[in-house]
Amino acid sequence: MELIAAVEPLIPALRRYASAMLRNRDVADDLVQDCLERVITHWGSRRHEEDTRQWVFAIAHNLIVNKLRQDARRGLHIDLADVEESALSAPAPQEHRVRHGELMTALAALPEDQRSVILLVSVEDLTYAEAAKALSIPIGTVMSRLARGRERLQRALEGEGVHAARPQGEVFLRRAK
Repeated sequence: MELIAAVEPLIPALRRYASAMLRNRDVADDLVQDCLERVITHWGSRRHEEDTRQWVFAIAHNLIVNKLRQDARRGLHIDLADVEESALSAPAPQEHRVRHGELMTALAALPEDQRSVILLVSVEDLTYAEAAKALSIPIGTVMSRLARGRERLQRALEGEGVHAARPQGEVFLRRAK
């Protein structure tokens, strides 16, 4: 009962995180299922003083990293018969859909390490310390990846591109969370 009470509320957040990282809802659902299997299997061996949310997200993150590496080695393969017809046509040009598409494209263009920190802190609302623990990195690394990722997202959304050069002498101010 303790396992169900602790893990069940995390499932929607796990699905959001996996979907955003993998950009494929079906693959993300499979990965969340694998994550939950590991959580159930290793529930008795976890450290009880450890935060369950961080522990579960760490398992999910490790599975996602392994999946991304596996896909990078194998390359992307999509059978044309499996592609929905709607994916082959352009969506209607409503402003919110266009802006959402730009955001998702810019987010997908970020390096995996920056994308994972942005998703954990900004979307899943983990603190810097919780994200650092889930990703097994120092808190300073979380803060620098978050700052660089937010800056790249902002530049991409402003149309400057991910690697746009800054004009000489121009000062950029950033807002921290």
